[in-house]
Amino acid sequence: MLPLYGFLFVFAIVILSSAIRILNEYERGVIFRLGRFVGVKGPGLILLIPIVDRMTKVSLRTLVLDVPPQDIITRDNVSMQVNAVVYFRVLYPDKAIIEVENYLFATSQLSQTTLRSILGQVELDELLSKRDKINAELQTIIDQHTEPWGIKVAMVEIKQVDLPLEMKRAMAKQAEAERERRAKVISAEGERQAASVLAEAAAVMEQHPASIQLRYLQTLIEIASENNSTTIFPVPLDFLSIFNKKS
Repeated sequence: MLPLYGFLFVFAIVILSSAIRILNEYERGVIFRLGRFVGVKGPGLILLIPIVDRMTKVSLRTLVLDVPPQDIITRDNVSMQVNAVVYFRVLYPDKAIIEVENYLFATSQLSQTTLRSILGQVELDELLSKRDKINAELQTIIDQHTEPWGIKVAMVEIKQVDLPLEMKRAMAKQAEAERERRAKVISAEGERQAASVLAEAAAVMEQHPASIQLRYLQTLIEIASENNSTTIFPVPLDFLSIFNKKS
């Protein structure tokens, strides 16, 4: 009799262990009874009918999906590799289990095909300068397709763009040429402003000839203060004529 009681005790423990489930706050259990969907339960203690009920756990936390690098050919025929990251969460656990076989794999495949499709319609400059716009477009399209599965795509971010080595060299040369062009434009603008100021100064000196002599004296003072050696300067006759008039 003892072996029979022991067997019944072990059998009861196995039945109870299969009938009791504990779900965390971020988990939900999709319950099937004899193959038919009966509801979503959780969190906390869940009681199942042994052998009859089957439960599939679904996490409601935000999941991070790393999209592997995809070979992309842009609209201007530039070949590159681009990878992205997708943030999504399950809103309706029953749809995520019933409507699609494996929602993680399905979302991953959908993200890869959408990434190749969208980036194939843009040019390289647009991809590099308008990444926020492209991310928003990717998020909208993927979210529309995953909505029947009870999945909400919160954000899509293009993580890395790998360009061919030849394209990187061409872009570096283009950037260098652009910097040289800006430097020349700034230098020419400075010369234009300086010429304008000198023209205004010349007009003032033409109206007041004595200012030329004052400027000449100021230049002599500056040179004398910088050099200790004796310096001989030619004195204009106009400068001496001022003193003759005074005398």
